[in-house]
Order: sequence, then structure tokens, then C-alpha cells
Amino acid sequence: MSEPISLVFETFKTCAIMIDTLLKNPSTSYLASQNSSGDTQLQVDVQADKLIEERLLALACVKGVCSEEKQEVVYGGDSTESSARLIVAYDPLDGSSLVDSNLSIGTIFGIYDGVLESRALVASGYIVYGARLEIVLAHKQVEHWRYYEGAWHLLGTLRLKPKGKINAPGGTQQHWAGRHKALVESLFAQGYRLRYSGGMVPDLHQILIKGGGLFSYPATQDAPEGKLRKLFEVFPFAFVYECAGGEAIDGSKRLLELDVGHIHDSTPCFFGSSEEIAQVRRAYSLDKNA
Repeated sequence: MSEPISLVFETFKTCAIMIDTLLKNPSTSYLASQNSSGDTQLQVDVQADKLIEERLLALACVKGVCSEEKQEVVYGGDSTESSARLIVAYDPLDGSSLVDSNLSIGTIFGIYDGVLESRALVASGYIVYGARLEIVLAHKQVEHWRYYEGAWHLLGTLRLKPKGKINAPGGTQQHWAGRHKALVESLFAQGYRLRYSGGMVPDLHQILIKGGGLFSYPATQDAPEGKLRKLFEVFPFAFVYECAGGEAIDGSKRLLELDVGHIHDSTPCFFGSSEEIAQVRRAYSLDKNA
């Protein structure tokens, strides 16, 4: 692993401990402001965003950062004159609306080399704030770490089986296209189990831990370009899943081949084992109007 990537990984390990402490604060109050995605912000959203930004920009290898809470990329003070190449895109608290329900939420991040393009993604990871504090880091392989007794401990590497048992379908069902409804019903008919919390991190993490399955967030009538953001959520998890032996597509095309027009671009997305993704490809090869 290159030293710059290792430094970013270590920074997120530090941030994870600090954000986990923030989440233990009894206040889960909302602010009057909204983020760039139009979501009302929790105070802890803003705190986590600032905490990550400051620590990443303190690294000599980081050129800039962007997040779901920001309108544009924030560059380091002397980034134009330095040799820094990395741009880190992150969602500081994915699923933060679940905080008051005391369900697991997370942080997602992608490390890009020079430009914010899918092909420039060189490493990624995510943090799970749940019953236990964990972080998953993807570079050449997918490492699974857990924090306890005051230190991070490597539990091993994660690898998906060719076929799983979990079905995690996102989006409002009344707005699903017919072919997507048929796909979901087909999976249940095959014995797949419904596991969906409304948090991208815990749902995708569970599929990885259990060895396989499908997470889907399709295009819908109310969100024809999907809801999840490419740079902060979709691409980082696509990288993780591919490193773990799985696949990640938009229904037909590999997610890590998609273009980016704006830092807040979204896309339909499907993550899973090879068998589940093959079923998605078959379902989505039908008439697009279905």
C-alpha cells in the first residue's frame, strides 16, 4: 500500500473514534440548514463533516476534499503549489436520519488520484457506527477492522461468495418500474431474505459480512437518475465490492465506468455477488419502459 493512501486510511481511523464519541452526545437536534442534496442537516452532520475536512487537509498528500454536505471541492491552502494529488470525497454521516432511532449509520469515503472521476478511484472505505465501531478499507483487498480496548484490530479480509441470501431493495416501492418489481419478487420467490434498514452502510456491510446478496437502489418515477451520489457513496462502495469479488452496476453498465458531470451527480445502483448481478442484468435487459 502506498504511503499517501495509508495516511488517509489512518486519518479515517482517527476520525471514526472521534465521530463515534460525537454520536454518543444526547443531542440529535436538526439545524435550519440543508445540505447540497436537500436533506435537513443534523448538528452532528456538520460537526463530522468539519472534523474530517480539517484532518484530511492537514495531510501533505491531500490536494482537496468534497462531501455531501458541501457545494464544491475545498482545496488546501497551498494545493496549487504542492505535489499533493489525492482528492477525498466522503459522506460524513450516511443514514444520519436513523440517529434518533439508534440504528447503525456510517461514513463512506473514496480516494481519487488527481481528478474526481470513477477511473481515478484508487482506494475507498467506510465506517460503521453500531453496537461496535468498525472500519472497512479497500485497496488491493478488503480489510475488516474493529476498535476495542483502545486500539484498532484487524479481523481479516472480506470476500463475497458467488451467491448470497440477502435482498436489500431501496427506493419507494410505489415508484418502482415494473421490471424492478419483478426482479425483487423473483428474489423473494427464490428464498432471499429481506434485510433493509434504510442505511446504505449497514445494509451493504451486512451483505459483505454474510458473504453475498443484493443491494439495489433503482431509478424510480420520483428519482429517475437514482438517489445515491456517485462520488461520495456509489463509487466508493463499487470499489469495495469489486475488491471483494463482487460486482456493481447501474442496471447494465459497470458503475466504475460512469462519467461525472457534477460532484453531486446520482445514479441507479446495484451491488452484489456475481449471481445476483447476473439476475439484475437479465431483468434490466427487458424493455426499458417496463
